[in-house]
Amino acid sequence: MQLLKEKIMTEGKVIGGDILKVDGFLNHQMDIHLFNEMGKEFKRRFQYKEINKILTIESSGIGIACITAQYFDVPVVFAKKHPGANMSKDVYQSQVYSFTKKQYYSIKVSREFVNSHDKILIIDDFLANGNAVKGLVDICNQAGAKVQGVGIAIEKGFQKGGSVIEDLGLRLESLAVIEGFADGKVILR
Repeated sequence: MQLLKEKIMTEGKVIGGDILKVDGFLNHQMDIHLFNEMGKEFKRRFQYKEINKILTIESSGIGIACITAQYFDVPVVFAKKHPGANMSKDVYQSQVYSFTKKQYYSIKVSREFVNSHDKILIIDDFLANGNAVKGLVDICNQAGAKVQGVGIAIEKGFQKGGSVIEDLGLRLESLAVIEGFADGKVILR
C-alpha cells in the first residue's frame, strides 16, 4: 500500500538496528486518513471472506481494527494485556511474548465476546515473530471460532512471523513489508 510505504520512508525512524519507530502516524499519534485507507485496503483484500468479528490485541492494533471494522460493519474485540477489576473471570487466555517490550503478557478475551459461531479477521499493527497473532489464534481455537485471515499494517519480512502465520494455514495480508534495515534506513519489499 503506497501511502503507508511513503509514511514509513518519510516519517519512520530506525532504532537500534531492528526496531522501526512509527509513533508519529501509527501507534502513538494516529493518522486517521492513513487508517481509513488501510481499512479500505483490508476490506478489499478480504472482501470474499465471511467475517463477523475483528480481533486484535491492545493497544496499537485497536485503532486500525476499529477503522477496518467500519468497512466490514462488524464489532471489534481486543485481547487485554492488563485486565481491570471489571473484567469477567470467565476468559480465554494465552501467553504472548512481546518483541518490542521483551516480556511475556497473559492476554485475555472474555468468553462472552468470542464463540464457535465467529468468523474472525485478526488485525494488528506489526508482525515480527508472530507471537501476538499466535496468541490470538490460540484464543480463537479455544473458543472454536474460525480465523478467516490475518491483516497486518507492517510486517518485518526478515523475521519469522510471516512463515509462522503461513505454517498455521492462515492467509496473511501485510500492507507494507520491510526487507531489512541498512545504515539507519528502511528497505521495503
